[in-house]
Amino acid sequence: MARRELSSPNKKTRRFCSLPFPLRSPLSASMARFLPDGCLLLVSLLSALSVPRAGVARAVDGWDAAIWMPSERSTAGEEEVGTRWAVLVAGSSGYGNYRHQADICHAYQLLKKGGLKEENIVVFMHDDIANNLLNPRPGVLINHPHGDNVYSGVPKDYTGKHVTAKNLYAVLLGDKNAVQGGSGKVVDSKPNDRIFIYYSDHGGPGVLGMPNLPYLYAKDFIDVLKKKHKSNGYKEMVRQCDTLSIYLLICTAVVILLHGQVIYIEACESGSFFEGMMPEDLNIYVTTASNAVESSWGTYCPGMEPPPPSEYLTCLGDLYSVSWMEDSESHNLKKETVGKQYETVKDRTSNHNTYNAGSHVMEYGTRNIKAERLYLYQGFDPSNANATENLLKHGIRGVIDQRDADILFMWKMHEQLDDKSEKKTDVLKEIAEIMNYRWHLDGSIDFIGKLIFGSLNGPSVLRDVRSSGQPLVDDWDCLKAMVRVFELHCGSLTQYGMKHMRAFANICNRGISMEEMEGACISACEGYNTAEWTPVNHGFSA
Repeated sequence: MARRELSSPNKKTRRFCSLPFPLRSPLSASMARFLPDGCLLLVSLLSALSVPRAGVARAVDGWDAAIWMPSERSTAGEEEVGTRWAVLVAGSSGYGNYRHQADICHAYQLLKKGGLKEENIVVFMHDDIANNLLNPRPGVLINHPHGDNVYSGVPKDYTGKHVTAKNLYAVLLGDKNAVQGGSGKVVDSKPNDRIFIYYSDHGGPGVLGMPNLPYLYAKDFIDVLKKKHKSNGYKEMVRQCDTLSIYLLICTAVVILLHGQVIYIEACESGSFFEGMMPEDLNIYVTTASNAVESSWGTYCPGMEPPPPSEYLTCLGDLYSVSWMEDSESHNLKKETVGKQYETVKDRTSNHNTYNAGSHVMEYGTRNIKAERLYLYQGFDPSNANATENLLKHGIRGVIDQRDADILFMWKMHEQLDDKSEKKTDVLKEIAEIMNYRWHLDGSIDFIGKLIFGSLNGPSVLRDVRSSGQPLVDDWDCLKAMVRVFELHCGSLTQYGMKHMRAFANICNRGISMEEMEGACISACEGYNTAEWTPVNHGFSA
């Protein structure tokens, strides 16, 4: 036990404080001199209370007995962590969405090289791409024009019909009894573990896609995060920090050592999933590929620079996704912070702040996690120990709106087919059918808005964007009900139609009744043959 004599701000008194740690530096000592009376005693008490708790052994007992300022936090101290967990989700299916599963498989390889164990990485992907008849390299997925096979060795935890929102929630909560099918692997995390979640797919305002309906809805997902946070026993520590705000710096440091989550989301309008919804006190840091109102972008597509190998007719990756992974692969993650990667990816995804065919990478949740080193979540690849060059400076020339990438694939396939082949005619017909259905969705939503709000106000009401900090909708059950009644009469939204979620949200926010909405849907879609797109066959999006 170290015993230090400290001067209080009142020079007439001198106090002794028994500390379970030495003061590490002149900066720390000077800070201590100006702490109010009793502060160091409280810090000592908090540390003493933390030590004997079960499940906190490595994070607190393993400390080198020092208080660190954020800028002083040592790599050696941070190495004493619990288990690193990862959940990787590709939310789409179909060969035109090749890039999403390639993204997820690439992330798995990166984390595995970083030392994460297969038993602690949970992978969701439909697994219909690598051995698809359209794949020019059977059994191989690449995420870069000159990249290696990222499919090899990836565990098939949840594939096919088991890639569902329900299973994802059960996995995050560590609830083996709620999982249906798949490997049964869940995130059985403890208080001093860290969790990295990465999702890649299509999205829309307030929703993220899944290959098996229904979609992920923001409120449901964040409720799961809150439940996860509460179940790990952080309530007392967080409450102490909230109440004793003068000690927030020290308390926050302890909480970060006990637990943290980092979430990366690749999807259109992905910012809307967290805007006005994500608490700042869950010790979860989130970055998204786009803000609440814009698309995210596919890349490494035919006709772009650099192009995929000539035999590929589809996009190999997504701009935000390849940006963070290629950044991680070119740096020593024991030196790079979460915040530094955010800034790097933000610059690249914005096309170097021009936003010319780029998007606004956003951040939500607990910002002080940004000071932590990336290896705490993604692991450390020893081959990058001396990495210094930022390979991302070379950039990418060419991106495509996520919602158009599948059409690009089909058009490239049409171009390569013989003019006299029946297959060429079939592909062109399929493109026409898809485009006609998209026009049907767009036109139906527009007409419903005019029927409900009038021909002049309807379009603007449906497009209205709430001010920053407000959630997409006040009543999420209403949103889901409006989606279901629309799909019942007008056909499935599909991955393209997710962009219209804001329209349904605004109808709810204006207090429109279900009866009025149903009447408008019947009027707008009566006579349109939705047999191929009926939710009876595909399921409801909500």
